[in-house]
Amino acid sequence: MGLDWRSSLPIWHVSACFDLTCAEYAGKIDIMIMEKDAIVDFIREKSDRPMRTKELARALGIDQADYRRFREIIKELLDVGELVRLKRNRIGLAAELNIVIGPISVTRGGLGFVAVEGDDEDVMIPSHQLLTAFDGDRVMVRLGGFRGDRRTGAVIKIVERRQRNIVGVIHHGRHFSSVVPDNPRIHRDLYIPRRESLDAEDGEKVVAVLTVWDDPSMSPEGKVTDRLGFPGDPGVDMLTVIKSFDLPEEFPDEVLSEAGIAAAMPSASEVQSRLDLTRDCIYTIDPADAKDFDDAVSVSRTSNGYTLGVHIADVSYFVKPDTALDLEAFKRGNSVYLPGTVIPMLPEALSNDVCSLRPNRRRLAHSVFMDFDSRGKMLKWRVADSVIKSRARLAYEEVQAFFDGEKEIPDRVRRVADNLTLARELARVLTRRRFSEGSLDFDLPESKITLNEKGEVLELSNRVRLEAHRLVEEFMLAANRAVAMEVFRKAQPLLYRVHDKPSLEKMEDFSAMMKRLGYNFPVSPDIRPVLFSRFLDKIKDKPEADFINNLMLRSMTKAVYQRENIGHFGLAFSHYAHFTSPIRRYPDLLVHRLVRKLTHGEFTAEFARKVISVIDNVGTHCSETERLAETAEREAVKVKQVAFMANRVGKEYPGVISGVASFGFFVRLDNLGAEGLVRMSSIDDDYYLFDEKQYRIIGRRAGRSFRLGDTIDVGVLKVDKVQNEIDFYIADKPQKKDTRKPKNGPNGDRKKRNSRRRHKK
Repeated sequence: MGLDWRSSLPIWHVSACFDLTCAEYAGKIDIMIMEKDAIVDFIREKSDRPMRTKELARALGIDQADYRRFREIIKELLDVGELVRLKRNRIGLAAELNIVIGPISVTRGGLGFVAVEGDDEDVMIPSHQLLTAFDGDRVMVRLGGFRGDRRTGAVIKIVERRQRNIVGVIHHGRHFSSVVPDNPRIHRDLYIPRRESLDAEDGEKVVAVLTVWDDPSMSPEGKVTDRLGFPGDPGVDMLTVIKSFDLPEEFPDEVLSEAGIAAAMPSASEVQSRLDLTRDCIYTIDPADAKDFDDAVSVSRTSNGYTLGVHIADVSYFVKPDTALDLEAFKRGNSVYLPGTVIPMLPEALSNDVCSLRPNRRRLAHSVFMDFDSRGKMLKWRVADSVIKSRARLAYEEVQAFFDGEKEIPDRVRRVADNLTLARELARVLTRRRFSEGSLDFDLPESKITLNEKGEVLELSNRVRLEAHRLVEEFMLAANRAVAMEVFRKAQPLLYRVHDKPSLEKMEDFSAMMKRLGYNFPVSPDIRPVLFSRFLDKIKDKPEADFINNLMLRSMTKAVYQRENIGHFGLAFSHYAHFTSPIRRYPDLLVHRLVRKLTHGEFTAEFARKVISVIDNVGTHCSETERLAETAEREAVKVKQVAFMANRVGKEYPGVISGVASFGFFVRLDNLGAEGLVRMSSIDDDYYLFDEKQYRIIGRRAGRSFRLGDTIDVGVLKVDKVQNEIDFYIADKPQKKDTRKPKNGPNGDRKKRNSRRRHKK
């Protein structure tokens, strides 16, 4: 489920932009690519039939001295699936033989889907055609016919096994042991020889790896690499998530040693060379339990508006390129935040100490100063290396209490009260302007989980988004935007944070769904962010608002890191980069280095030319580590929610129907954030039909319906901690009869089409 953290890109990919010594190696890589391209192009354009390796070599004019190298390249092309070995040892082009290559995703039911580059539609692989493919493997597929509108195929080769941990429960039989994977996408149990079990006890959670699986009629074989403890033991749940996603647990000794050396206080000459802001009214605003503080703010009034200062910890001073510390930070890509714990990008000696903007401590920073007029238009900006001293460490809740006029506020808040009032005024101006220009604000519920010392859940709730949160968000957005514009206007390469506009096809699908819910959402090829913003504002108080927000978000592309600046559609920004969190995001650290080069006049033409490949590598890698972290964080939250609800079977709660399907409907509990399923088979007062167009199920006899966005009381029926699932039952009294019937009524032709969708207990 995770990345192979120890086999990431070699260090020169990260450090080459600062220690430009790898041109020769890069040149060899380019030559190898050119050789491969020449072979593939020849087979595609000039070969009229599949050939043996020697025939192909003669046709290409490969002499004896280069034949060994030629065979190596052919093997590499076969390994990645561009070429295919046929009968009588002949070689053909995969694309010409109705064969495609791509990563496979396997559903819980054992159905596979292969993503093919350049195709919008995945190829469906029936379960009996998976061969020995596991979820995430790169496979070769021979295309077949169609099942409905879906192209089907069969796996004929595993091109590349995805190296991953398989976490599950071990069971011992009389003659063999097996691991039942937690991940439902791992659709086969692992056979474990007794000698490979690490003496794990029956029912224990373990980590296993696949060792061999060549025959689909046999069970895949594996070995246990780690014992985690028994399900329910303290800490095992989060350890399971960490192992499942291959997240790094410890820093290598070399990295810790370098971090300790790097954490030495900066020299007096370094401090004196920077802009001294230690007398300015600068402060941090963070969660109450935060341990690292990488951003601080200051605000002042000008004759025609405001000056905003955003001061970011200068991590780039302490983390030098071409070091073990830098490579480890790059491999991790970002910090990962799980309930009760964090897997940091940098060791604590840096993240919680010298790089953290603690109050009343001199700290190195990169400061961005932005001038705004009274309407929030950014007039000018500048970036400087600085030394700051934060006057106060503030928590969001106490800042909000000050905004709300509460009398009992800490002295540290009073010390900066005037500046907070001005900051609030500016933040409101900036927010108004940003929304008027079409910036989107997906204000979706976010779970808050309170744990005890053992990691057990004491309370589930929805995190309240305060005005204090919005203030900091607004200032960070402004700084990120200013830095991106600073580099762009000087025509130098940068790692941008971009968000492409959604595809017309997805927008048409979204528009059709909105029409079924009674809303009009016009779509055109020239769609602009402001149309989304206005639509979200129109439905924000509707019961189905959260569902529509989620649906719109899923209809959009994913924001990524890349060198090509295409703007940020969701924010309605033409230029945007990540700059404000270098303690927890590697892209921000890279941007700091690039900005520092620029401000010091070291961004030479040669540097700009050679830094491009580095930016591209960091962008690709960190976009992937970000997706991994987000998935792991969601899974960890769900694990804790399920654990909390497991002790509440039979209890009843109010909620909202958050999704409807042919097998039932999902309910999100008010103020808890947990979501579960009311199965159609558990509703015993009628036969129910699934009305897909109206997002509801409706009783055939009495007309009782359950529709998206409806409020409903449910009880906890069953909790499956292995599959992370919660089943609910309906607890409220029958609702008012819904007179809206499915098209064609419950009888006639519709009856046959829906026969599979009816269930009765």
